[in-house]
Amino acid sequence: MSDEAKTKKKKGGGMKVILLIVVALVLGGVGTAGGLYAAGFFSKKEEGPKVDPKKPVLVLAGENAEEVAKAHGMGAEAHGKGGAAGHPGKGIDLPAPANPAAYQATYFQLQAPFTSNMSDTDAFAQISIAVSTYYDMRVIEAIKTHEMAIRSQVLMLLAQQPVEILATPEGKRQLQGRIKGVINDVLKQKTGYGGIDNVYFTNFVIQ
Repeated sequence: MSDEAKTKKKKGGGMKVILLIVVALVLGGVGTAGGLYAAGFFSKKEEGPKVDPKKPVLVLAGENAEEVAKAHGMGAEAHGKGGAAGHPGKGIDLPAPANPAAYQATYFQLQAPFTSNMSDTDAFAQISIAVSTYYDMRVIEAIKTHEMAIRSQVLMLLAQQPVEILATPEGKRQLQGRIKGVINDVLKQKTGYGGIDNVYFTNFVIQ
């Protein structure tokens, strides 16, 4: 065999080796890319649930409810612009803390009393109420902002109560729970969140 033929044979063999290496690299790259795709490497990463900056937060014992609210944006947002994120017009009940002693309660007295005739009688009831929350000051500020809507709902509720029921301690406790529900419903509708933990009677007169 001539030297020229040997040289051509060597070149041909070298080209085959190079082609095999290139094919292996390409196939390996495709396999790797396929594995990464299957693992979701090229997929758009899903973001975790967004935290609504308007959502009140629990206040730990010893903390100041107003300072906590300011740290979470109170003053930079407006109450009454619809429901909570993902719950338009519906709102969310903020859960009561499992260990209330670990959190700071904030109390607020609604200044004007509520006066209404009773159902099926000439008697009338006059009550004054205060509320408490374990959440930051945004809950109390929401009550101040939407007090007219709250007063309207409480007065309608009061007018539906039979005098003989409200004359008993159990009847008064039931009314407390209903007023709490009414206030939280208004807050959920107006701000997206409830947050009232309890209602207290600071004056209760039936005549």
